Amino acid sequence: MAEASDPGNNDAALTALYSTPFVIRRPQHHHVPFVFASPHSGRLYPESFVAASRLSALSLRRSEDAFVEELFAPVLDLGAPLIAANFPRAYVDANRNPAELDPAMFDGELGVVVDAVSPRVSAGLGVIPRIVRDGAEIYRGKLPVADAKARMNRLYKPYHEALAHLVEETRERFGVCVVVDCHSMPSAAAAPEVVLGDRYGMSAAAILTKTAENAFERFRFTVSRNAPYAGGYTTHLYARRSQGIHALQIEVSRSLYLDEERIVKTAAFARVQARLVAVLSALVSIDPAMLMPPRATAWAAE
Repeated sequence: MAEASDPGNNDAALTALYSTPFVIRRPQHHHVPFVFASPHSGRLYPESFVAASRLSALSLRRSEDAFVEELFAPVLDLGAPLIAANFPRAYVDANRNPAELDPAMFDGELGVVVDAVSPRVSAGLGVIPRIVRDGAEIYRGKLPVADAKARMNRLYKPYHEALAHLVEETRERFGVCVVVDCHSMPSAAAAPEVVLGDRYGMSAAAILTKTAENAFERFRFTVSRNAPYAGGYTTHLYARRSQGIHALQIEVSRSLYLDEERIVKTAAFARVQARLVAVLSALVSIDPAMLMPPRATAWAAE
């Protein structure tokens, strides 16, 4: 995709996003083989996007993993970096395959290979979503092809390039790397408070998922594995267990810390964060040797 031209002066938020599509916060000392990522907590909404939508600004935020980058921010004190997208999920979803585009949303040929039959695209939740999480249609009409190109080239791709660099940097430093993809989920009756997604054991070593599960239970969270969220594109893309790279998705119920109607933090935020930090402290304390691929582990023992 070729890049679109810069936005006009009337869209300061979009100009800011193009300048800084994500933020990386680094610890004073990176001393654990973990990288934390928050692809869905961005809340800088371009004025042109809001104007083109049939929804209110508040309704657009229904898809947002609100304040997740703040919830997980104490991982810096545990010795791990955190990358967070600044662009909102409803604008472009960094946890989707870049081919998951719906050609019917745009006013011309996209010029790229698309996976239009993807179940997520069919549901309206592709890399450029057609709906927000509650099912409401976002747009009044078709989008310019140049808009799709700009979102992908100037927001989506830089985020993943930066995350890939963090992962490789960490693996080179420690011999292994664990990507923790951080999310929040809408509350629902009888749902667990935390869902761990390891793609049914494909993206993370069993010891890693079990350590996380035990820690969450110890600090009084109800937990499930892979249901209803088994891990998204990030866990699929970055997990390379044969190379010592693991990926684990963590979904935290918004009911624990968020007023979901007004999208503001509740008084419980600090308490939930403190419990979460205790869990993550246990998780990052796992022996890196337990996460090395079998051949590397055998070599290290010689």
